[in-house]
Amino acid sequence: MRDRLGEHAGPERGELTGPNPVDRGKKGSKIHLNAERTGLPLSIGISGANLHDSQALEPLVRGIPPIRSRRGPRRRRPAKLHADKGYDYDHLRRWLRMRGIRHRIARRGIESSTRLGRHRWTIERTMSWLAGCRRLHRRYERKAEHFLAFTAIACTLICYRRLTK
Repeated sequence: MRDRLGEHAGPERGELTGPNPVDRGKKGSKIHLNAERTGLPLSIGISGANLHDSQALEPLVRGIPPIRSRRGPRRRRPAKLHADKGYDYDHLRRWLRMRGIRHRIARRGIESSTRLGRHRWTIERTMSWLAGCRRLHRRYERKAEHFLAFTAIACTLICYRRLTK
């Protein structure tokens, strides 16, 4: 995702960091997550804290691996995508439509996002599982690749714990 966004910070703060708009401008990172209906992570990405969420949607959807199904060929894309108002842009809706993905995105100023709460809580729960990992609570690594690797390990542990139940 770093190549797509063209974000590079100075060597003193590490890569893929940016001023956090809600934390007095401190440098920080944001974890972007795409999960299935039950909360298992499908694709992850990191970016600077000042990046808008809508710019990370396309790399996340492209990063979803092929899904094995019981019959027929592997599915290469999700059937439906639920998103909050941060993703309400015409170019994202067109892009999802071109890829054959049905979308359910709340519209800014028109719809209430309370109806999406039925689907949104699974992402929030998965993000809280990630926040339970001490290494991800605060970013200690300067290299973005290392932080992304620890995030991937945490997602692997989430999948393992979920599938062994």
